[in-house]
Amino acid sequence: MEALRVVLYQNDPGTAQTLAVSLSQNFESVYLAHSYAEVQPAVARNRAEALVLDLETSGPGEVERLHHEFPGLCIVGTHRLADDKLWAEAMSLGASDICEPRNDEVVRSLLHRRARHAAA
Repeated sequence: MEALRVVLYQNDPGTAQTLAVSLSQNFESVYLAHSYAEVQPAVARNRAEALVLDLETSGPGEVERLHHEFPGLCIVGTHRLADDKLWAEAMSLGASDICEPRNDEVVRSLLHRRARHAAA
C-alpha cells in the first residue's frame, strides 16, 4: 500500500464512494470531503499530499487557488468530459493530471504522479 494521504472531493455521492473504496485499497489514508467547502480544510488538517478534485463542480480556477495555497499538493482533477483544452488549462494552473472519474484512471494517475515526484 502506497504511503500517501489523499483528499477526495466528488460532487456525485455514488462516484465519491466508488472512488473512495478504490483509493483506500491503494493508498494509506483517504479522506472524503462531502462538499467543496470542506476541501481546503481537509487538505490542511490531514496534511494531504494529493487531492482528487471534481472539476465539474469546482472548475480550473480552483486548481490554481489550491496550487498556490498548497504548492506541493498533487492535484488530480476529474471531469466526465475531459478534453485536451480542459487538460491544458488545468495543467497550466497547477494540476498534476486530469482524467475521467473512473477508479483505474484516478489510481493510475496518482501512482504515476507520485512516482515522478519521488524521482525529482
